[in-house]
Amino acid sequence: MNGAVRQQHNKPFLTEITSKRRKHTQDSRLKQPEESQSEKSAQILSKEEISLFRNSLKQNVCVELLQRGFHRSFSELFSLLGLDQDRRAAAEPGSAARLQTPLDQQWDKLETMRMHLSWAEQAESTCSWTVACDKRLFLGRYFSAPEDLWLSLYFYNSCANRERGGRSRPVIEAQACMAEVYLQLGELEEARQQAERCIRQADGGSWLDSDGQLLRLRARKALCMIYSRLADAPLDAADYNNALRLLHKGYSIATESEDKHLEAEASYQLGLTYQRAEDHDTAKQFFNTCMQICGTLQDADGLGKSYKAMAKSIESEGNINDTLQCLETLIDISRSNGLQHNLADAFLCLGNIYYTTSQYTRACEFFLQGYDVACEVGDVALLQKAQVSLGCARAHSLIGKYSEDVESASPAALRRLVAWKETRGHRGLSTDSTATAWY
Repeated sequence: MNGAVRQQHNKPFLTEITSKRRKHTQDSRLKQPEESQSEKSAQILSKEEISLFRNSLKQNVCVELLQRGFHRSFSELFSLLGLDQDRRAAAEPGSAARLQTPLDQQWDKLETMRMHLSWAEQAESTCSWTVACDKRLFLGRYFSAPEDLWLSLYFYNSCANRERGGRSRPVIEAQACMAEVYLQLGELEEARQQAERCIRQADGGSWLDSDGQLLRLRARKALCMIYSRLADAPLDAADYNNALRLLHKGYSIATESEDKHLEAEASYQLGLTYQRAEDHDTAKQFFNTCMQICGTLQDADGLGKSYKAMAKSIESEGNINDTLQCLETLIDISRSNGLQHNLADAFLCLGNIYYTTSQYTRACEFFLQGYDVACEVGDVALLQKAQVSLGCARAHSLIGKYSEDVESASPAALRRLVAWKETRGHRGLSTDSTATAWY
């Protein structure tokens, strides 16, 4: 009977417990704060957010341009990515271009191009041509790394040759920039054309580039350096007439550039070329011009190299006293300005003068001073040069004294010969009077 009673009460009892549990669960869900519900809904990502993770950088950037209606920017960017792929495929294995990270995997560059190309397209749609060119100029300046120069040139070209860019500041600056990039790449004729084009458009204007420099002066500086580089080929072929013609053009432009450092360098290069052509009178005129400018600018390095070149031209004329005076001035300039390399070189040049006039003992003194300075500097090539020069001078000095004593055959000479034979392997490089009383 008790079992029957338990069977009668089991079913409703269990049903009541289950219904209470369900009601408790529903009540607990209703009591959750509204913030939790919003947090849960925030965790649900949209299709666009999911695509950022699933798609490549290239695809995301291109899709964004298309979604915003910048179809021309999309086509241009897509074309550039294709050019980058072709460029790397054509490069030799192991080259810098082949090892470079593909452009479509560099988010910062892709995003920068997307942003500024879309701004340029938007500016063109409102006929704001100067703004559009300025965005392209920015991209040209942005890709300034050596591995990105092809991109820099592309954007400079697209700025300078924009159909409706006109004669605006960004267009003229892009021409100056192209001249400098072509010069860096060694494409000298292209560089010359762009620099001359920039000068024609910038002359008479007061446009400043992005760094605050006058564009007409910047273009002249570039053109001066271009003419200097153009003169290298005829110089190597000893075609001095053509080299001088190009260097004179560069010098003329340098004098118009209002840059005295550039003018000094141009006059120095002309002096060196006249020196190689053995026209030392004209060479000295240009060296003097360089000295005057460097003296005004307090450019000790430029002044030193001018004195060294001047000494060489004076020496070629057989004027030894003036040559020595010029080199001594070079030593004073180098020592007072802490130019150790120039000082060592000046000592060696002065030693060579005494060496060529058979004053070997005096030559040894200056070669030894050059050797000491070269040791301080730690320049191995200069040190070896000083060692060879000092060794040759010492050898000639010893041979002369040795020959005199052998011919003399006096007791004192014989004693010096015997003493030298016994101690010659222990002598150092010193040239003081006690150590060189004999040989």
